[in-house]
Amino acid sequence: MSHPGAVALLLVRLVLGVVMIVHGLNHWRGGGRIEGTARWFTGLGLRHGTLQAWMSVVTEIGAGALLLLGLLTPLASAAVISVMLVAGLLAHRRNGFFVFKDGYEYVLTLAAVSLALAVLGPGRLSLDEASGIEMTGWAGGGLALGAAVAATAGLLAAFWRPGPAPEPEPSTNEPLEQEAR
Repeated sequence: MSHPGAVALLLVRLVLGVVMIVHGLNHWRGGGRIEGTARWFTGLGLRHGTLQAWMSVVTEIGAGALLLLGLLTPLASAAVISVMLVAGLLAHRRNGFFVFKDGYEYVLTLAAVSLALAVLGPGRLSLDEASGIEMTGWAGGGLALGAAVAATAGLLAAFWRPGPAPEPEPSTNEPLEQEAR
């Protein structure tokens, strides 16, 4: 790969990694903190909102860190795709396409960039390259997409119960008005 190509892939990894880390930190420490994030997940029809909140924080921060390092790139991409699939299906799909109407435009873009990164690979400036880990092309994309769809299906099968919104989990230190997004 050419030097400009390696730098371009590094730029994509860095931006996507930082976006995911900041998103995870916001679910953890921003807005309504874990309690608000848990209420938001519960409001989407997911059971065990606090567990969902922590799973999203760990997944987003972990995937972001792996992307920054260029390590296990197809799996990091799978984590991003899965998070975006859940968000797109449960929170944004009903609002249409445009992000300014809380639609799925943003989550679709992040998922597509993640899939493209899994197909192209992390580039020369990565720990995958330094370690001799090479899973790119159809194999990298297939692993990322397959793992993402399986993880999303598993999460929805185990925790999603559509219908009337369940009672929110009790909060010990945050008012209900402070929701995390």
